Amino acid sequence: MTPLWTISAMAAAMRADTSGTLPESVNGISIDSRSLERGDAFFALTDVRDGHEFVEGALKAGAGLAVVARAKRAMFSDDMPLLLVDDVLEAMRDLARASRARTNAKIIAVTGSVGKTGTKEALRLALSAEGATHASAASYNNHWGVPLSLVRCPADVSYAIFEIGMNHAGEIIPLVAMVRPHVAIVTTVEPVHLEYFGTVEKIADAKAEIFTGLVPGGAAVINRDNNQYERLATAAKAAGVTNIVSFGENAEAQARLVRHALKPDTSCVHADILGHEVTYKLGAPGRHLVMNSLAVLAAVQLAGADLALAALALQQLRAPTGRGARMTLTVSGGTALLIDESYNANPASMAAAIAILGQAEVGPQGRRIAVLGDMLELGDKGKPLHAAVSEAIAAHKIDLVYCSGPLMHSLWEALPSGRRGGYAGTAAQLEPVVLKAIRAGDAVMVKGSFGSKMGPIVKALERQYSGKPAVDQAQN
Repeated sequence: MTPLWTISAMAAAMRADTSGTLPESVNGISIDSRSLERGDAFFALTDVRDGHEFVEGALKAGAGLAVVARAKRAMFSDDMPLLLVDDVLEAMRDLARASRARTNAKIIAVTGSVGKTGTKEALRLALSAEGATHASAASYNNHWGVPLSLVRCPADVSYAIFEIGMNHAGEIIPLVAMVRPHVAIVTTVEPVHLEYFGTVEKIADAKAEIFTGLVPGGAAVINRDNNQYERLATAAKAAGVTNIVSFGENAEAQARLVRHALKPDTSCVHADILGHEVTYKLGAPGRHLVMNSLAVLAAVQLAGADLALAALALQQLRAPTGRGARMTLTVSGGTALLIDESYNANPASMAAAIAILGQAEVGPQGRRIAVLGDMLELGDKGKPLHAAVSEAIAAHKIDLVYCSGPLMHSLWEALPSGRRGGYAGTAAQLEPVVLKAIRAGDAVMVKGSFGSKMGPIVKALERQYSGKPAVDQAQN
């Protein structure tokens, strides 16, 4: 097995001094002493907490070495295996640049207000059908997540996918400069992080920063149906990009949706991808996934991978925990469906999740129930954007809505009395109300921003009703 990094290469890239008896190489990089694997290099990042406090525990847990700041050298004994650097995060960034320099992989970067992680995972699945593929773990898309994902990239993969996020202008530029993608996707631009930007146009400008890092001759893949398309395309051209590929239902899109059928557990799609007719099935439901699959297959084609293999692989796509994962709950008299959308929320992803709930199958006496927490970082638009969720609730015939949080009170007030299930100031206060409400045949969807703490409601439902992964219907 080829090691991920030799210690000599790591030390050279990070301009590190060595201390103690070091291994010849490492096969993993960790920033969390609780989850590292034996032999990993542990980077003592200073973020929420100072990672130097966990170095000793990491080494005892089996880390092969630790990367620490020279200024903290006195904290550790002389025999500890260490690489000493001026700044641990900057050293990781240097190693990330070395990782990008050594690979011949086709690199794809993904950003957007909604759908980054799902699109990244769909690309991982699609490209893995042809060759060794590396992708960011979880939602590692910030100032430490992107370099961490890069340093974890094996030198010999054929494809690599990186998710890049932001909540302030200027954040994407240094991240995409490290990644230097061949293809850059912007899934969509929506009113997310309005608290920091003020307007959707400014959000579009920040997302468009991803084009500044494209390698010469690289391609920008942009949502043609989004009302910020022209602004994004103009920004791409200003960054020197000549290959701009659009996706969507728009007649001028190069990756164009011809027709589709939405089903409770899957979607069937017929599309024209850069002149190639493709028919495929997605293993998870939702119109938003259909649209993003067009970007995925456009990127596959642009990366020179096999389009047919990639399209076939998308049948294996599954929604991850917190982003649409489905559980079967055992309740009195039968079962109920739980859709876990608790990881995060904004107006666009909320509308998509409500649409999926509207498609869900229910039993003879079952109801479609939305359990919703606050959508955060919306600034002074927060209250009206929450109230507007009532339109999606009505359009998709959701039977009952349970709300928590001060912002969701605006939705609660906008709902007709017949749709009001319950309201509480916090998710913890709402939890027992929801637990008592579930009955056989129901379909329940839980969603809110991470800070609204809706995840514990999902866990409580799973505990009380012996939740198990829902039976897979996508293969049928």
